[in-house]
Amino acid sequence: MGFMKKRSNDGNPSNKRRQKSKGNNFTGPNQHRFGRVMAQPPKLKLNSGQYPTVSIAVPGSVVSNAQTRELQTQLAGQIARAAVVFRVDEVVVFDDGLGSTLKTLSNYKRGPRRNEGEEQTSEQSQDKKLDHQQPSTDPHAFLARILQYCECPQYLRRKFFPMHPDLQFAGLLPPLDAPHHLRRGDVSSFREGVVVDKDAGEDGSFVDCGVPNTLVQIDRVLSPGLRCTVQLDPKSYATSKKGSMKGIVVSPTTPRDQDGIYWGYTTRMASSIKAIFDECPYDGGYDMKVGTSERGDVSIDNPKFRLAKKDSMKKSDGAEERFNHLIIVFGGVAGIEESVDADESMPLSGEDSKKMFDVWVNIAPYQGSRTIRTEEAVFITLSRLSPYIAKNGLASAETEKASPIKQKAVVKTDDVEFSDEALSDESSDDEQS
Repeated sequence: MGFMKKRSNDGNPSNKRRQKSKGNNFTGPNQHRFGRVMAQPPKLKLNSGQYPTVSIAVPGSVVSNAQTRELQTQLAGQIARAAVVFRVDEVVVFDDGLGSTLKTLSNYKRGPRRNEGEEQTSEQSQDKKLDHQQPSTDPHAFLARILQYCECPQYLRRKFFPMHPDLQFAGLLPPLDAPHHLRRGDVSSFREGVVVDKDAGEDGSFVDCGVPNTLVQIDRVLSPGLRCTVQLDPKSYATSKKGSMKGIVVSPTTPRDQDGIYWGYTTRMASSIKAIFDECPYDGGYDMKVGTSERGDVSIDNPKFRLAKKDSMKKSDGAEERFNHLIIVFGGVAGIEESVDADESMPLSGEDSKKMFDVWVNIAPYQGSRTIRTEEAVFITLSRLSPYIAKNGLASAETEKASPIKQKAVVKTDDVEFSDEALSDESSDDEQS
């Protein structure tokens, strides 16, 4: 009887795969054979005063159209992804008066149901601990919470978002991978952080900015649990004393204004479609209002289409109109017209909805489906309007170059006052108490 020869490692298929992979040019997590993965999104090449802010308004009722909490969570994640991909600065969740209450139970069950007398699993006992926290039945509150959760850097989520039934399926959400969502070991000039309850004397406060084993001492005394944006010297990552760094509190818009870095979006809730404009956070309000509808009076496929007021749209000189704050309003299942009809404070009827906007556009005039879902419309609209938004910024840059006297009149202030004296709405005091 002969003995079987010992099988060499070379015959192992897994070893062959390992040997084959050695020939590939994988030099790191961001390196691939056909080119390097983008380490950071590109910066704006325009100054802050030249590129307009972009806001979108979405009705919370869109999540009512999804059957389960899993689908509702994924829908909110798609809107968050679209906002970040196209550099949206503000997301407004408004009540269109057409949303139905959400179901509080998920249709998804893990394993067979527990019979009476059986021991509870750790997951079931954890659910019992959260009985005092009820899932949101209001679709607007649910959508706003998911959007805020997505925008928050991952190292701050435990501080600002304690366990809540609305976040049960947060694991299904796609990562935004925005510039302020820094990975471990990343070196950045700006970081989001939370003020910790640690005495730093009268000189300032300590902030947890996600730097491993290191707190950042800022130049102001702020209340614990407040979220803030901190500017750091990149050299301090290597030269600072172990356990602490020095930083300066700046406005959340400073990364965008100073370096052209996209720094996430803010989430605002509006009680009606009228409140979208009445409660605008920008001085002077939105100076370019775009409404989307399949009944739009102008098609984006029209060669003469541009983002301009209705009066200037008729001009034939083709000059681009300057605007500083753009908002794009999306309707729900029934469209913007039904939202206007449902708002009793509006003097207009649904048929006259286009009078609210500077541009009333049909974004997909040759659609093959009877309907376009709101989460789809957000992606389509932002992608098709992006060239016109960028053209507006370029037109402003050329105007400033042509008029240097006006450019000198613009004074850039280095010291930005931090206006949030009270605790932020995203404060983690409830978690810490």
